[in-house]
Amino acid sequence: MPKPIVGELIDLMQLERLEENLFRGQSRDIGTRFVFGGQVLGQSLAAAQRTVEERVVHSMHAYFLRAGDVEAPIVYEVDRNRDGKSFSSRRVVAIQHGQPIFTMAASFQEPEDGLTHQLSMPDVPPPDDLSEPEPIPPELLDKIPAKLQRWVMSRGPFEFRHVYPRDEFKRPKRPPFQHVWFRLVDRIADDEPLHRTLLAYASDFHLIGTSTFPHGISYLQGNVQMASLDHAMWFHRPFRVDDWLLYSCDSPTAQGARGLSRGMIYDGHGRLVASTAQEGLIRLLAE
Repeated sequence: MPKPIVGELIDLMQLERLEENLFRGQSRDIGTRFVFGGQVLGQSLAAAQRTVEERVVHSMHAYFLRAGDVEAPIVYEVDRNRDGKSFSSRRVVAIQHGQPIFTMAASFQEPEDGLTHQLSMPDVPPPDDLSEPEPIPPELLDKIPAKLQRWVMSRGPFEFRHVYPRDEFKRPKRPPFQHVWFRLVDRIADDEPLHRTLLAYASDFHLIGTSTFPHGISYLQGNVQMASLDHAMWFHRPFRVDDWLLYSCDSPTAQGARGLSRGMIYDGHGRLVASTAQEGLIRLLAE
C-alpha cells in the first residue's frame, strides 16, 4: 500500500461515475485559497480517459474560467467529440455550483511507430546530489497568512529538488528559467493512465512562477495576484511519476499582466517524456 498522502492523491483522481459521460470528483484543500489547478487538470484527464479505450492521451489544452471552491465537489461532463481510425477527441467541462469553472480538450492516439528526435536534457546535477528544501524559519513563516503557511509547510505527495534554489522571501532578480527534479514520494502500480493523470497534476507546480523571476516578486507577497489562465500539455513517451523527473522551465515573455512559461519534462535517462505551456495572470496590486 502506498503512503497515506499518496493514497489520498490517487483517491482524488478516482472519480465517481454518475452517468455514461458524467463524473464527480472531490476537492482537496492543500492550503491554496482556491482549488489547486493541478487537481482540476488531473481529474479532467481522468474523466476523459474513462471514455476512451486502447488509446493513449498525447495532448490536452485547458482554460481556467473561475476559481474553484475547495469545500465543494466538481462535476466533469465529457463530450465524445470524435472517434476516428487512429485518434479520439474529447472535451471536458468542469462544473461547480451550476457554473463551468474549467474546460479542457484532449486528444488520444492508438500507439504507433514513427520518426523520432528530441532536444537533449539540460546538463544539471542529478537529484541525489541536491539537498532537500530548507524549512522556513518561524519568524518568516509568521509573516504570511495561516492558510498559506500550510501550503508552504505541507509535505505533499511529491518531493522536489531545485537545481537553483530560490528564496521566496528575499526574492532576488534572476533570469526566467529553472530546473526542478520531482517524483512521487512512494511507489504506485504500473497503471499508465494513472501516471499520466498524476503528471498532469504535478505539472502545475513551479511553472508560472518562472515568469516572476526577472521581477524579484513572489506569490508570498500580499500585493501579488497570480492565477493560471490556461494550461497545455503534450505527452511524448512512457514514464513513471514515482521515478525522478526533471522539470526544465523557462519564461520567454511577460506583458499585459500576463506571463508565459514553458516546460520540458525529462526522465532520469534523459528522455523527453512531456512538454507544457501555461499563461498566467501576474498582477501587482496597490499596497
